[in-house]
Amino acid sequence: MVAPINQIPPEILALLPDFWKPRKRDQKVIALTHVCQAWRQVFTSRSSLWTNLDCVDTDKTLVYLERSKSSPINLSLRRDNDLLPDDPFFQIIPHVVGRLRSLSVRGTLENLQDITAHLSHPAPLLEDVSINGSCEFEPEDIPILTPELFNGDLTSLRKLDLSHVRTELPWRNMVNLTSLQLFHTSPVSTAQLLDVLESAPHLRKVELFFEPPIPDAQNGRLVSPACLERMEINCGPPSILLDHLLIPVGVTLIIFMDLESLPDRDHPPTFLDNLSNLRGFTEIQLNNANESPAMVFDGPNGIVSVVVMTSLEDWTCLMLNFLAHFDTSTVNHLEISDGYCLSSSPLHAVLCFMKNLRSIQFTSCKTPHNFIHALHPGTSLPGVMVCPKLEKLTVVLGSKGLRVENVIRMAAARASRGAKLTRVTLMRSYGTRCLRLGLLELEKHVLHVECDPAIVQ
Repeated sequence: MVAPINQIPPEILALLPDFWKPRKRDQKVIALTHVCQAWRQVFTSRSSLWTNLDCVDTDKTLVYLERSKSSPINLSLRRDNDLLPDDPFFQIIPHVVGRLRSLSVRGTLENLQDITAHLSHPAPLLEDVSINGSCEFEPEDIPILTPELFNGDLTSLRKLDLSHVRTELPWRNMVNLTSLQLFHTSPVSTAQLLDVLESAPHLRKVELFFEPPIPDAQNGRLVSPACLERMEINCGPPSILLDHLLIPVGVTLIIFMDLESLPDRDHPPTFLDNLSNLRGFTEIQLNNANESPAMVFDGPNGIVSVVVMTSLEDWTCLMLNFLAHFDTSTVNHLEISDGYCLSSSPLHAVLCFMKNLRSIQFTSCKTPHNFIHALHPGTSLPGVMVCPKLEKLTVVLGSKGLRVENVIRMAAARASRGAKLTRVTLMRSYGTRCLRLGLLELEKHVLHVECDPAIVQ
């Protein structure tokens, strides 16, 4: 009797490895070829199953090359020691460069330069390149990639990822590039980066992590990467590069910055003028919980998320002042976590710009009384109503001394000016207690009050 498994058409059976995770596919495919002669014929005849090479074993590599026929090759090399003359890489690379579809290389100072020196032939099918040097190198010892890499022709490249290497690659001929990541590649000049962005019309994702680039771009030079979707910049003062970029509408822009070097309100960086397309914010989140300061612009009509780890006491007001250079009139939600503001006056002035703010959430704040006081009418400017459309407020009682009485006074003052809150949510802090009479008083000025039952007595 014929086994049911043998009733599966060979062309369907050959698709079985497509449903496995790539990391374990090779080992399982080899196991399939040992089931029987018929299965061996099915799986060895499908050339695309044998295109992932690591050049660890010479015999295995030669078998894969034979079975892959003329299919494009994905080559992954990891060499932590010196390359020996009989390394499989040297034996097969002259025959496969023209078939390379993707190349991933990780090596040491010595062998990385030796490897790339053997990649000078054209690679017309190459789409993905990742070259990673050791992070233990001193800056002056970072491997240098030869300008003759792939004969200088990278027109087929879609993704380029360079880490801990120096390069003099021909930056102007990557017309099909869609993703670029440069990590501790030095030195890099601003002019080179602009050349890439200008000559890569399909570029969608850019990540830059290195020391400040050489400021050698011509004054007034502006580049607008039309297809850009996401850009992450962590390379010193952002103005060095952003002064020369016009960010398209809808881009997610992530900027890492030094809070202590932020300009004051009267002297904004010039790059703010180039971010006019990102000014339609609807939400601002301030959070103190990350390794380094980062500002994420997800616009237009998106979110500004500021995540910081800093010893600066007044970082909240500093960041809000920075954001005041943008049009924040469309912001409808403000969330501040672990915020600190030395005085309610500057915070009050910043909130005046958020005329459409409808929801505020203060959690884990170090000076919550100053935030609540800033919402009190006439705090700094008599007769000025801060956030006149504010409807929802979430605060943590007991946090650094914030009492329900503070919230009652603020809500009462707003209600008397015709800006009555519709919902106030009181969250608990350890050891917090709130008198029920206080809640009843708050309900006189707020349409709906929510409170954690555990803090009511």
